[in-house]
Amino acid sequence: MAGVTDRPFRELCLRYGAGMAVSEMMSSNPALWKTSKSKQRMVHEGESGIRSVQIAGSDPQLMAEAAQFSVENGAQIIDINMGCPAKKVNKKLAGSALLRYPDLIEDILTTVVQAVRVPVTLKTRTGWDTAHKNCVHIAKLAEDCGIQALALHGRTRACLYRGMAEYDSIRAVKKAISIPVIANGDIDSPEKAKYVLEYTGADALMIGRPAQGRPWIFQEIQHFLETGTTMPALPVKEVKSILLGHVQALHQFYGAYLGPRIARKHVGWYLKEHEQASGFRRTFNAIEAAPLQLEALEGYFDNVAS
Repeated sequence: MAGVTDRPFRELCLRYGAGMAVSEMMSSNPALWKTSKSKQRMVHEGESGIRSVQIAGSDPQLMAEAAQFSVENGAQIIDINMGCPAKKVNKKLAGSALLRYPDLIEDILTTVVQAVRVPVTLKTRTGWDTAHKNCVHIAKLAEDCGIQALALHGRTRACLYRGMAEYDSIRAVKKAISIPVIANGDIDSPEKAKYVLEYTGADALMIGRPAQGRPWIFQEIQHFLETGTTMPALPVKEVKSILLGHVQALHQFYGAYLGPRIARKHVGWYLKEHEQASGFRRTFNAIEAAPLQLEALEGYFDNVAS
């Protein structure tokens, strides 16, 4: 399962083995639904796989309305975000900020579940900080409210993405509830995936940052779990084909201005392990025209990486 992703990357993750990919987080504030960014996130027509749309907010009724709106626009699953640690989200009492208010969490979950006829899932963290880990309580509450599956990141909000994720909390949650538990956090290799599944007893895995620039990680994990052997490294020609196709999709989806700018971070992720790519990345980041970006990538792979 892939974490929160934009549409081009979501489609790519699905192609390479992610059983499901969750959409970008959508605010429950209807005043924001008319922005160009929100409109892009709301388009689900023609998407492959199960369409899971993630919503965030703190007002139960607005969250319910956002869920209904998403279902009307193609969502087959509603995923509630109570795990995002970003300040701009938390200052609105959304994301992981809600972990300090279990009563409000209960109200939100109950209201959303009752508002739609599709499964509702929850993504959260182990607690607000290490002194206040309440994930087992929240998990039991979520199950009682009708949540169908729980994804748990093995860090508190205060941890952000620092340090290493811990899996004892995920293990404890799995033992405490009967709904599916999805383990998340630092699952960056097939070996780590196998360890986390066995240690926590989780029903599935969610992978976010490790898939950036490596969408085939899902395929690698599946191969390892099924065969016990490591999948051969992808040939450079295949990596080139994947990257060029991804960049073209970004250009088409986001347009001539935003597309090339968003492509920069993705190209950086793909090439971060290429020692010879540091100079190229600086050059690439200065390119603003979509055709020139593709031309530059062709040249890089033909002259440097082959």
